[in-house]
Amino acid sequence: MTTLQVQADESVHKPDAKLYPLLSSINSPEDLRKLPVDALGGVCVDIRRFLIDSLSSNPGHFASSMGAVELTVALHYVFNTPYDRIVWDVGHQAYGHKLLTGRAERFHTNRKLGGLSGFPNPDESEYDTFTAGHASNSISAALGMAAASALKKEEPPRHVVAVIGDASISGGLAFEGLNNAANTNSNLLIILNDNDMSIDRNVGSLNSYLAHLTASKSYNNFRYKLAKLARRIGLVTESGKGRIQRFNNSLKSLITKEQNIFEGLNIRYFGPFDGHDLPRIIRVLNDIKDIPGPRLLHLRTVKGKGFAPAENDPAPWHAPGCFDPESGERKGEADDKHNPKFQNVFGSTLKELALKNDRIVGITAAMSSGTSMSMVQEVLPDRVFDVGISEGHAVTFAGGLAKEGMLPFVAIYSAFIQRAYDNIIHDVAVQSLPVTFCIDRAGLVGEDGVTHHGVLDLAYMRAIPGMLVAAPRDADTLRSLLYTAQLPERKGAWAIRYPRGRGRCENPDAPLTPIAIGKGEQLREGTDVSVLSIGAIASEVKKGLDLAARRGISASHYDMIFLKPLDEEILRKVAGAGKPIVTVEDGTVEGGLGGAVLEWLSANGYTIPVTRIGVPDAFVPQGKVPQLFKLCGMDAEAIADAVVKAGKEGVGK
Repeated sequence: MTTLQVQADESVHKPDAKLYPLLSSINSPEDLRKLPVDALGGVCVDIRRFLIDSLSSNPGHFASSMGAVELTVALHYVFNTPYDRIVWDVGHQAYGHKLLTGRAERFHTNRKLGGLSGFPNPDESEYDTFTAGHASNSISAALGMAAASALKKEEPPRHVVAVIGDASISGGLAFEGLNNAANTNSNLLIILNDNDMSIDRNVGSLNSYLAHLTASKSYNNFRYKLAKLARRIGLVTESGKGRIQRFNNSLKSLITKEQNIFEGLNIRYFGPFDGHDLPRIIRVLNDIKDIPGPRLLHLRTVKGKGFAPAENDPAPWHAPGCFDPESGERKGEADDKHNPKFQNVFGSTLKELALKNDRIVGITAAMSSGTSMSMVQEVLPDRVFDVGISEGHAVTFAGGLAKEGMLPFVAIYSAFIQRAYDNIIHDVAVQSLPVTFCIDRAGLVGEDGVTHHGVLDLAYMRAIPGMLVAAPRDADTLRSLLYTAQLPERKGAWAIRYPRGRGRCENPDAPLTPIAIGKGEQLREGTDVSVLSIGAIASEVKKGLDLAARRGISASHYDMIFLKPLDEEILRKVAGAGKPIVTVEDGTVEGGLGGAVLEWLSANGYTIPVTRIGVPDAFVPQGKVPQLFKLCGMDAEAIADAVVKAGKEGVGK
């Protein structure tokens, strides 16, 4: 198994028939398709009420799914799912889809250990056709499915629909898919759910273009009917279709005085239409679903539709946490200056540094508020660049800035910066450019689950020649790392990774001070076992060593801080002591700290036993972080067990 297995939460809470009269009667899209069209508006009302009631106490991605309700109902009403395929992009918009496909009674387990995934997951349901956690993959995946269906000559012809929204169309992979779709005669329908938002408000010229794009309904109806007639009487063949289509697109551009980027790619374009006009969406889908070749339906929707606070201010309602379903008051935790969120420590510290150092620039990829880069943006808007959902571009753009003397700080979530790995190597590391990658949401992130855990960054960053890799155990260490990263003597590319959540700050008002590169710190003295950790998991190690001490084992504890370069002075000290070593990291044990320590010991002729604790070689499901630590054998109790076992074996020898 590549995914860690957990006991499934099979508890059932059936939707209250009084509160949700129509939704409670729908166990599958087949039930939905039995309803008359004029009843579907009531289904939408039920879905929105259900989402508000459920997500107010069991948080998830709220605003996107609220905005996609009519689209979701229309898709399952018109298409014969699951035979027809719906491929969701990102999955933030797919909660309504889960409710209509037999999972309403288990939705209370959403994003919980053993419960429903917060994103489409093929292991969970046959209606979830493809894993959807990162943006922009729907078109490519759906095109592959459509091509496979054509190759297999499936009958009846299988419809494949890609639903791309939350600004995912701006991602590079989406354009690669569009480009290939134009050259593949596949039965692919792309639905652009255009809500003018990603996590933060959309940026870039494509967003402005989409906001003004129009198409004539009468023109499309006329063109569709004329094309059908021409094919029926033999005036148009498949070989000549492309030339006529290009002529039609040119004629349309001349008449409407607009250039349509999609029809320029030979993809039939329809829209934009009101994405909340359910009867019209159904009519349009029925009209265009059997048109051969790639088509794109452009729908304009409102993120947070049906809940006024989310409609009025959609950015914080992307994933708002718990809230009052009546007033809309969100119940977020207030920041404690001695236990601040790591992301806020990053944002406030970078702001402090940037105000004094005019070479510093900030870059983020559609997550300015999520990374707290917004703190810098508020005071220095000209020196912060939000490039949208374009992580690869963010990195290469940073490389260009660095080449001309700037000091870019690139703040991206760990799971998302994976997509820019080639850019990190080719466009930054090869040239030893001074770019600092501030990798937020590193380690096990909790309820967002398998597609969002940032457990690979230590290993893949460590493999890059010349890359400095560090992980602070607390807020004070993060502040020192950021300060050191902007000093004139810093060299090459840096990666600083820190988790979602809070970090201890002993001296929030203390002046910033540098940190010695490649030097760790001893946090605890002991005689039986040497424990080496990296990052914020040091706090869990402390609890584990307290437990081990009560069981008679004394362990020393070293915070390595740097994975690359390693503190060889610490390694010589613990190796020379000859005691068993335990390594602990909030990342994969394959290629991380434990592997680096083993490699160093082997290269220097030591044969000391090493126990590695971290994320095992498997994908980890969703759940609260303490639950996942326990599942992975890296919580305080597991650390204590490993230390006691190593200590007793060491004494026995």
